[in-house]
Amino acid sequence: MPPKKKARAAGPQDFQSMTVKQVMETQVQCAGLTTKGDVIASLMIEGFGSVPVLDGRRKLMGIVSEHDLLGALDDGHELGTVTARDVMTGNPYSVRPETTLGTLVHVLRASDLVRVPVVDERDRLIGIVARRDVLRTYVGGGTRKRK
Repeated sequence: MPPKKKARAAGPQDFQSMTVKQVMETQVQCAGLTTKGDVIASLMIEGFGSVPVLDGRRKLMGIVSEHDLLGALDDGHELGTVTARDVMTGNPYSVRPETTLGTLVHVLRASDLVRVPVVDERDRLIGIVARRDVLRTYVGGGTRKRK
């Protein structure tokens, strides 16, 4: 029997031209504008360190990060009394699924972001991509397996 091939890491050229769609996570926990801060904190504990905020048509309105919730606590608010609208960062950075990983790396580094929402042409959320997704792809040479 021939030896099994190891998964090879993506080479610099392959990696640069791969797209966000190939590595983004499509199972994203989201909040609405009126979702309470304590509910958002619970979503973060179970999932990502930031939660996209959507309107009724899945349009990206903002994002709530751990930093935003800690700011609310530091300002003396109880998380059960504030909403996503109160604490979110409006008009957050986002990328399209056809964005190359080379471009994404530049955006992540220049903005010091950990993760970025992925939106379609109507600004509707379709996924999220994080630094670790990019690094996993570079090291592992493959796309993320969907759940």
